[in-house]
Formats: sequence, C-alpha cells, structure tokens
Amino acid sequence: MAPAQKNRVFVVGVGMTKFVKPGANDYPDMAKEAGQKALADAGIPYSAIKQAVVGYVYGDSTCGQRAIYHSLGMTGIPIINVNNNCSTGSTAIFMARQLVQGGLADCVLALGFEKMERGSLSSKFLDRTSPMDKHMMVMMNRYTLTEAPPASQLFGGAGKEHMEKYGTKPEHFAKIAWKNHKHSINNPYSQFRDDYSLDQILKSRKVYEFLTLLQCCPTSDGAGAVVLANEDFVRKHHLEDQAVEILAQELVTDLPSTFEENSCIKMVGYDMSRLAAKKCFEATGLKPSDVDVVELHDCFSANELITYEALGLCPEGKAGEMIDRGDNTYGGKYVVNPSGGLISKGHPLGATGVATANHYLPSHPVLCVFYS
Repeated sequence: MAPAQKNRVFVVGVGMTKFVKPGANDYPDMAKEAGQKALADAGIPYSAIKQAVVGYVYGDSTCGQRAIYHSLGMTGIPIINVNNNCSTGSTAIFMARQLVQGGLADCVLALGFEKMERGSLSSKFLDRTSPMDKHMMVMMNRYTLTEAPPASQLFGGAGKEHMEKYGTKPEHFAKIAWKNHKHSINNPYSQFRDDYSLDQILKSRKVYEFLTLLQCCPTSDGAGAVVLANEDFVRKHHLEDQAVEILAQELVTDLPSTFEENSCIKMVGYDMSRLAAKKCFEATGLKPSDVDVVELHDCFSANELITYEALGLCPEGKAGEMIDRGDNTYGGKYVVNPSGGLISKGHPLGATGVATANHYLPSHPVLCVFYS
C-alpha cells in the first residue's frame, strides 16, 4: 500500500508572553495572552481552529481545556493535553503538525504554558518508581552524588565527562552563558536581560562543580502559542507572505546507548539529538553547514556545548574550539540561541518548545532542538 501524500505544514501565527519569575500570573491568563496574540498574528478567528494541542507539565488533568475555554472560547473542538517534560511544547507542535500533515485538520493550534514553583525542580510522586531512576544510576556509576539539584548533576556530569575526555575547560561553558546573556538583551520577552562579564559568570555561586548559577536556566512562568495550517488554508486566507514552512521535524526517544555505555554525555541525550538532527537533514536534503540559526536546549551551559557536537555543528570533541572561534554567535558560522536561550529567557517547561517558534527567521534555515 503506497504511503499517503503528506500535506505541507506552515506556521501562520505566533504569540507568547514574557517569561517571568514564578508566582506573577495564573495559567489561564498566560494562555489567553499567548493564544490571542497568535490568532491576531495569523489574522484568523478562533472558529477557524479545528483542533488544539496544549502542553503543560505541572497542573491537574485538563488544564488545557480550562486554559482554552478562558482564553479563546468553547467551540467543541478536540483539545489534547500533552506532558513530555522539557519537550512538552515541541511535542505539542509535533502532534499539531501531524494532524495537519495527515489531512485530519487544515488549521491547528499548539499552545504551551507553565506555572511553576520557585527553586530547583523536584519529584512530586514519591510513592512510585521515578522515570529518572536509570539516568541517576548512570550518574552514580560515573560520579559521586552530591547535594546539588539532580538536574544540575546530570548535565554537569556530562560536562565533566567532556572535560575529562576532550580537555574542555570551565571557561568554555562560561563563554556559552556569557554569549546567551548578551543575546538576551535584544529579547523583550526574556526573563533576564542583563549583560555579564565572563568573570562575573565564572564567579557566580557554584551550583555543581564548574556549573555556576549564571550557567543554569531559571524556573519560570510563561506561555507560547503557534497556529499551523496546510497550504490550501494559507492560500484561502491570503497568508502567503507570512507563512513559514516546517521543512522537517523529528521526535525521538532514548536508545540503548543512553544507559549501556556508562556515559553521562549519552545519558543526557547526545544520541537522541544526533539521531533527530540526522533525520531532519536527510528529510530536507540539507546539511549542518546550511544552517544559519540554531535554537537549542541550554538548560545548562554544558548541554549546549555537547549539543553542538551532536548536531554536527562541529566535530566530536571540538566544541571548545568552536566556542573560542566565536562560531556560536553573531559574526561566526552560526548564531546559537539568539533569543538568549533558556539560561536567560527562562524555562517554563510546557511553553519553552512552543515559544521557540516565535523566534523564527523566514529568510534563514533554523534548527531547533529540545529534549524530553
């Protein structure tokens, strides 16, 4: 049986809130601002939306319905709730794109929001097996556990392994944070818009080993929304001048190497990123050197560094040299996280992947990467 013809999928409207410290707003109001902005950007009414996919991590069941009802209305459409940790927002877009691509709907809304608690992330359900138990086992097999927040140990362990294996220096990780904080100055939606010196970043409070506070993303509240449509919808509503096509999108999960190689680099998602990027490049006929702009998941500076190599932006073990050349910022080969990245912009889990689509550049190939 021949595969069905896939529809082209376009971003026709985007909207987001400013990311802020937790506690300022409730999720229905954040969703309302982002959703209404996206519809206004697309120039269409909510009645044109055939389905909605809503992402959030923290909250009771059906917060997606509550957010949509409050922010946009009640038209009886299917509303699907998504929870996929840090990739929740990008998963919402992935599902919305599949609905349009498969011909099940001509216009779909992807909405992501998060209302978080202050402080580091922690487990909420202590009476059952943690989904991170195997990840922590790799960490314990490789390095001694400390009192530092678990996520900082996982990603910090990957950075530590990179230093041991390739000779990367703490300054390379600090330079990533320095670059992202500098980029954030130009983003009015960023939670933090402060410019720091490299010395300030290196000397800020230590969180884990070489990772200092200014190299770690903050917890945040915020929301983002994206309207996706097929080609017929774009033409019918005369949106050709603003429609941006999603050329490829891949969602992958862990491989055996994640846990079998006793590697923190593999454990935090190196092979997942490499596989997803490989599939995207193959689907488009492009290669890493064709990319101009990259938005990637810099929950910690260490993750941004190893992701350079996973995406093929530089050879394995050469991320430090790439950073020293300035090939990750304006004037270099790539501009990585021009939004300021999670380190500056903030990381409201459900909103992060959706909000990234708000930074698209129509004239440049853009590569976006987020983890589950």
